[in-house]
Amino acid sequence: MSRIAVPVLGTAILFFACKKNDIDKIKAFSSPENLPVLEATNFETLNTDSGTVRFSLKAPKLLRFENDGQMFHEFPEGLLLIEYDENYKITSSIKADYAKEFIKEEKWEAKNNVVVTNEKGDSLKTEHLIWDEKHETIFTEEYVKIISADKIITGTGLTSDQNMLNWKITNPKGVIYVAVDNKNQPDQTENKIEKPKAEINDPVISKTPPKKAVNFN
Repeated sequence: MSRIAVPVLGTAILFFACKKNDIDKIKAFSSPENLPVLEATNFETLNTDSGTVRFSLKAPKLLRFENDGQMFHEFPEGLLLIEYDENYKITSSIKADYAKEFIKEEKWEAKNNVVVTNEKGDSLKTEHLIWDEKHETIFTEEYVKIISADKIITGTGLTSDQNMLNWKITNPKGVIYVAVDNKNQPDQTENKIEKPKAEINDPVISKTPPKKAVNFN
């Protein structure tokens, strides 16, 4: 009996000492409405359209919430989302350390170390990204860095199609042109999206830009 009475007494003292606002916060925190209705670990799924796989999703943890008519999935430990074309060829991928899927709105929010890669191997890096699944677009208002085989482009804000093939940086800051030695590059076999062949700290940087100009439009 004494073991039960101690925590009960402690709880009573705690609530008696709290202000009304504090009690409301405690109730809200412990409310079943703030708890997930579904939890899954090592989650993997495929999204198909007319029998054709269009997306694959992998995440260490998935939480499903249903609050006040709003339904969303939370990926507190990050995710990897890959898009395929009708021939099961990878067209783009999104990786992030945290993400949410707003089901009714058909929108995704990715945060923290967000990396988007297209079929050419170009990568977008940012800390916050919105994917509008219905309109097949992605956008951000944060700092962005786009890395391709021969240049690195930085700026603030970006809009693009979801495949990262037609993009525009709102406020471009600069371009670094990178000379790449392709002799030692491995053959691109199988159906993979390769990592960018050049980073900003690569030792070989060209002194003159290539003839083709960079178009931000």
